[in-house]
Amino acid sequence: MIPPIARRFVAGESVPAALDHARAANEDGVALILNLLGEHYDDPADARADTDAYLSLLEDIADSGLDACLSVKPSQIGMDVSPDLFEEHYREIVARAHELDAFVWCDMEDADTTDATLDAFESIAADYPWSVGQCIQSNLKRTADDLDRLVDVPGKIRLVKGAYDEPSSIAYTDKARVDEAYRDDLTLLFERRERGIAVGSHDPAMISLADRLARDHGADYEVQMLMGVREDAQRDLAAQGIDVYQYAPYGDKWLSYFYRRVRERKENLTFAVRAVLGA
Repeated sequence: MIPPIARRFVAGESVPAALDHARAANEDGVALILNLLGEHYDDPADARADTDAYLSLLEDIADSGLDACLSVKPSQIGMDVSPDLFEEHYREIVARAHELDAFVWCDMEDADTTDATLDAFESIAADYPWSVGQCIQSNLKRTADDLDRLVDVPGKIRLVKGAYDEPSSIAYTDKARVDEAYRDDLTLLFERRERGIAVGSHDPAMISLADRLARDHGADYEVQMLMGVREDAQRDLAAQGIDVYQYAPYGDKWLSYFYRRVRERKENLTFAVRAVLGA
């Protein structure tokens, strides 16, 4: 049984429960990004099992008719075994999604996996255009260069501030500086893209900036937020005609998920508490 504090952020332990959550969100005009909990596998069999689970989930989504897609973690589908195994599994999932007219996001993890993750995204998007999207973190000092490289790739880009506690040599650690980088990166995307922009933020100021930039540049975009965080705002934005996606993890590894998030960065615990309190 998932305790109440975790249930707010996790869409159940099973695929049927996750699809039920997606159905309820769709009724409020909110689409879903489903992520099977699991990460940092060093056994190829574990990476293969979750790859197969995602392939099955794509079929379930297609059969359900729900407005939903999925998001994978590199370390979940092979990155900690080898970058080649990760890309092999990533490509297999996107290829099936392309056949089903479905969509696959890839999360971004710690900075030492960034190059391999972006290399795979660029290659796979070229073969399966607009069936795949990649998360990019604005707190990394390299991100402006990465966006310049990826801006013409035929895949979506989800821009987030970044949740990993990276060293100051490669990342901005001051909140105000991260916010500045996020605004700059968001502006670059809207100036140079007409589609495929995902604003991964709960910050009202950033969402307002995206709306203004979209009007100025005539670009399409979507807003992505976490399950359990500002859900009233998610519904309000959807009612305004904005494409809103809720990122909803599911599965039986919810305890390790919360433990790892808190261990990675102390601000994550504060963020969860504020979400529960509605702050």
